[in-house]
Amino acid sequence: MRHLLAILIATVWISIHEFVRNQLVLADHWADHYTAMGLAFPSAPVNGAVWGIWALVLVIAIHFLARRGGLLETAAIAWIMGFVLMWLVIGNMGVLPLCILPVAVPWSMVEVIGAVYIVQKFRSRVPSRQA
Repeated sequence: MRHLLAILIATVWISIHEFVRNQLVLADHWADHYTAMGLAFPSAPVNGAVWGIWALVLVIAIHFLARRGGLLETAAIAWIMGFVLMWLVIGNMGVLPLCILPVAVPWSMVEVIGAVYIVQKFRSRVPSRQA
């Protein structure tokens, strides 16, 4: 039960950070970039739901990675797999405004480190099972 609670709390942590960063702090950069491409920035509720699923999947991966690694090791692997790979793909598609990276890179690192900390904090409270 504690593992599910940790996953839920870490998912909310990531989702809040994603929303604040992309929909509040960097919204103008996203909108301007998409407008310059002749597109509308996708901000319908369904897009938010997909980002929520992305956050949940990232936290589930963090949960499993945290079984074997420490805070920084787990965070580094999760950050590379969750963010760097995403930025490579959307950059390759031409829909990543590169001007957001000076804000997005450190913010996303804090986001992932926080999620790993939440997952590991709950894990350390679970008594070990002995056979």
